[in-house]
Amino acid sequence: MKRRITFIQREDAAFDPQQAVLTASSLSVRDLDAAREERITVELDQLSEQLRATLENSHELHLRWASERPYDAVAPFASRVSPGLHVLYTPLKANESPEVLCTLLRTVVGPDEGAQYKDCMKPEDSFITPPLLSTRFASSASLQYYTQLSNLNNLVEYIQQSVCPTASLNCQTQADALLTADSIDIDYDSISHALTVSAFWASPPEGGWRDEVEKPSSAADQIEFGLLGAEPGLEPEEIKMGGLLAIVGEDKKFKPTMFSFPSRHQPLREPASYTISFTPPTGLHPEMSINMPRSSLKRPPAPEDAVCALHTYLTLPSTIFGDQYQLGTTDPLFLESHNHVALRAHAGEMDLEAPDWVVERWGSSWLWEIATPQSNPDDTADASNWTVTIPLHLRYLPPSETGYRTAHVPWPVVFWACHTEEGTKMGVNPFDRTNLGWDGLFGPRTMFYQLQPAGDRLIEDVEVPVLRLENDGLFQGKHIELGTCVVVSLGFLWVLWKLFRVAWTSGVGSNDQAGRTGPAHDKKD
Repeated sequence: MKRRITFIQREDAAFDPQQAVLTASSLSVRDLDAAREERITVELDQLSEQLRATLENSHELHLRWASERPYDAVAPFASRVSPGLHVLYTPLKANESPEVLCTLLRTVVGPDEGAQYKDCMKPEDSFITPPLLSTRFASSASLQYYTQLSNLNNLVEYIQQSVCPTASLNCQTQADALLTADSIDIDYDSISHALTVSAFWASPPEGGWRDEVEKPSSAADQIEFGLLGAEPGLEPEEIKMGGLLAIVGEDKKFKPTMFSFPSRHQPLREPASYTISFTPPTGLHPEMSINMPRSSLKRPPAPEDAVCALHTYLTLPSTIFGDQYQLGTTDPLFLESHNHVALRAHAGEMDLEAPDWVVERWGSSWLWEIATPQSNPDDTADASNWTVTIPLHLRYLPPSETGYRTAHVPWPVVFWACHTEEGTKMGVNPFDRTNLGWDGLFGPRTMFYQLQPAGDRLIEDVEVPVLRLENDGLFQGKHIELGTCVVVSLGFLWVLWKLFRVAWTSGVGSNDQAGRTGPAHDKKD
């Protein structure tokens, strides 16, 4: 097992050398104000039989989870996904997706009561196929799944039982720490044959980070430590990092370091944020509004020859959907009224008439290029927010006793995508993050600059009107069900009666005709 601990301090954060102490057998950290990433790599033979069987049937498997709490994504961990659990998967053999993956997901996910959760039966039935516009960009999975997941209780319990050694109290404690993480990535591919779990905390607990890391008991295990700071590099596509590195149990003192690397995910140098809301009343045709201060729409610090455009990527559960024909229009009046440039990609459930209980797959994904104001963002004459609106539709949901159900809609991600025809390809760096669902929709020389969501909770709850079931009286659920059965049965009997009458009348008419023609022949003869 390999473990990597990385602390990223802000430029203005104070640091005392006594806050990180390294000895020949341990490392201690106290009162440290920094973002933190933990990465653990485990070999297949160290995993449970169920998990190993799932991974051995996968060409690649990527889980991306983000908290519903807002957090600051700092460099070099600037990328984002919508809150919830995203699964990107490619089976080892084409068109052969074992059900063991869905069994594992049901164990790990354990959705909250009330969440709109589409049960995973078989990947080809429950997953969607993302619209990969660039097959050259990294490695993009062929199937995609999403579900709302507000906490990681089931996942932590599963890691403690299936990944941690029975006698490892340290592993159990590390798994418990995942409950407070802002984002978690789990990755496997058939080339490395190793499972990697990465967790990110954007801010320290109250009082700062306190930790004691002991030297690994096994020579096969390794713990790497880094205390670093990040700043823009000499080139626009680079991030420069410097600080202290050490391998716990091998190094007796920290090693100073300074390095830089090209990164596809870059931080914006000035604050840029957005908020999400639904225009009331929502009804069955809600309109999502993306509101951005005009100061947040300044061109990112990309190379001068780069073509930059603002995008938003929506992950919509099955309860809410868009009309691909309406949203994919090229009508300039529609595009201008909603501040759209064009719908660039979409995938998933597109049936406009199907109620939610008929839909099998989890939902749909959408990528828009959105317009920016023509005026200079620094112009203070117009201080109003820039608003992008997206008309959506709610599916019919099952009846309830209150007459309403709640659709949980995750906030989309909003980002600049800057593409250059020439320059360095954004290769893999020590902190790279791929397979986000939307990054594979762009070319290999694209740089991304994320806007920060500004809200108390990154999930919007939309009240959906449904049929109301009364506890007492005529409109109880069992009465409606019984009444429906009676009406259907009476209609069936009525159809049978009509068919019987037609057949009986035809038979009688034939006999009468035969009776009338019989004597005529006799008389003629």
